[in-house]
Amino acid sequence: MPPLKLISKYLLAMFMIGAGTMHLVNPGFFLKIMPPYFPLHDELVFVSGVFEILLGGLLLVPRFSHPAAWGIMILLIAVFPANIYLYQHQDILPAPPIIHLLRLPLQGVFILWAYWHTRKDSLTGTPD
Repeated sequence: MPPLKLISKYLLAMFMIGAGTMHLVNPGFFLKIMPPYFPLHDELVFVSGVFEILLGGLLLVPRFSHPAAWGIMILLIAVFPANIYLYQHQDILPAPPIIHLLRLPLQGVFILWAYWHTRKDSLTGTPD
């Protein structure tokens, strides 16, 4: 695997593990941005945090990194409504409106980042 891709994989894994840990350590923030039309807010924050940690860790295990990258993409899509809700209710997290707006396409960047780790290595022809 090229060094840049290896570094990218470790950075993405650290981001996912860090974000998942924050779900468990500081669930209050994530509960605030949970759209009211979702049921079981406490449980969803907990489960999403556990999956972020699990998928981030599995990304670093060669045998599981390909499905973990797909799982990260699915998870990022699943939590996207929280980003939309935060944009619609900016008083939840006081910040300039542009920050809230930029969070939306940033989610797409993270999805593409994970997608890159589903692609086959051009040298070996195998997934990361």
